Amino acid sequence: MSRILAVLALLGVTLLLPSPAQAATTLTNTGFETVNLSGWSTTGTAAADFHEAGGRSGSYRLSHWSSSAYTVETWQFLSGIANGTYTLRAWVRAGTASQSWISLKNCGGAERRTYVPVSGNWLRIAVTQTVTNSQCTISLNSSAAAGGWANFDDVSFSTGSATLSIKGADVSSLPKSEAFGGRYFTAAGVRGDALTILRDNGVNYARLKVWVNPADGYNNKARVLAMASRAKALGLGLLIDFHYSDSWADPGKQYKPAAWTSLSFAQLRTAVYNHTFDVLNALKAQGTTADMVQVGNEINDGMLWEDGRSSRFAQLAQLIASGYDAVKAVSSSTKVVLHVANGGDNGLFRWWFDSAAANGVRYDVIGVSYYPYWHGTFAAFQTNIDDIATRYGKPVLLAETAYPFTPASDDAFGNMVNSATPVTGYPSSPAGQSAMLRDIMSLVQAIPNARGLGAIYWEPTWTAVPGNGWDPTNPSSGNEWENQALFDFNDRALPALTQFTHQ
Repeated sequence: MSRILAVLALLGVTLLLPSPAQAATTLTNTGFETVNLSGWSTTGTAAADFHEAGGRSGSYRLSHWSSSAYTVETWQFLSGIANGTYTLRAWVRAGTASQSWISLKNCGGAERRTYVPVSGNWLRIAVTQTVTNSQCTISLNSSAAAGGWANFDDVSFSTGSATLSIKGADVSSLPKSEAFGGRYFTAAGVRGDALTILRDNGVNYARLKVWVNPADGYNNKARVLAMASRAKALGLGLLIDFHYSDSWADPGKQYKPAAWTSLSFAQLRTAVYNHTFDVLNALKAQGTTADMVQVGNEINDGMLWEDGRSSRFAQLAQLIASGYDAVKAVSSSTKVVLHVANGGDNGLFRWWFDSAAANGVRYDVIGVSYYPYWHGTFAAFQTNIDDIATRYGKPVLLAETAYPFTPASDDAFGNMVNSATPVTGYPSSPAGQSAMLRDIMSLVQAIPNARGLGAIYWEPTWTAVPGNGWDPTNPSSGNEWENQALFDFNDRALPALTQFTHQ
């Protein structure tokens, strides 16, 4: 039979195979160790579906490949299974975005898919479905151009869920954009409120940064209160991001607010508590209590330099404790996030959070920044987030990520990322941006033990609007970020916005 299928495939003939005579209740041959792919059936271009050496854990793997364009599905049908929520997991690799996927279908609801990211390294992905009719089809698919390839191995199907509860957007720059004439349109060209457009496309959280006394009067307490009211009115969750600075705080700069520069360390701890409590209590008073709070932003090297550098971790721990105590004094249910950048650097994260543990630091969630053009491969990112979720027993939130939809600029100020293909397989295009966001979210979703909390896109509404530039002290400064927004240079919503409906 296999010889006949091969001949038909060479002639360009696709044969649809019937369902197995009897269905199983559990997956078999999950590591593809048998030559004839025992237990699995094939639909489509049969010769593109084969077993070969080079498995992730065992000796063999399932491969999809053909020298001509092909469509193939490798599947097993299960019946007699208990109704409930199930998750399919698989280790995968692929050479092209959006050509291959795993799915659960015929389970009583609509098919659910997770696409295979572009990677030469093995990655784990997952897809969750609710079985309501005691049956389900486990499906591994490719629809590829000539030469397109994908590998699958170590497949599992078990009870439980792997989904993202937070699909957020940092919209800190939005009020200033609107004040200076920024406009936003749906993909169909209908003008609307940016937050509403985000919400209608699946965004369920708003992240807002807080500066102490910014020169331009934005991102301060009053502005954050106003934005929080808008977000909560739309049913969005609220993440407040304290920078403990008058301007940008990140791994390269953590400067004290001007009003705090002469304070002693004891006074600095009090200032952190009072500022944190003041903003959060005002939010609570207006009925918009924060759901999550970052005590510091990208604090790889600490915060409030020099007192709170990571080289003085005991002092950094005390500053974090002041923030933590203020958060819980306002609302004991609000989750505290500790946020570190460079999401592909496992050595950094182990050192930082081991140091936090040694100094008694309390927190609820690990926050990670991962920009794929700066912070390492997908494999490095997955290795890190899987490890820290397990090692510290905390949920992981991808607090910042983004990707360009074009290498071009919409103002006279150069872009931070202007490559035509910043990451192999993901061009700077609307489709490339959309696939990148989808695939990064899939890696967070696949964190073991359902500890992948969610993902937040950084500044999707920061389009090129004169007056809304990088420098709060310089009204004429430009924007390095507009090619990574989720609205194009005509202010229309981009395809990546649709990825917030991700599981």
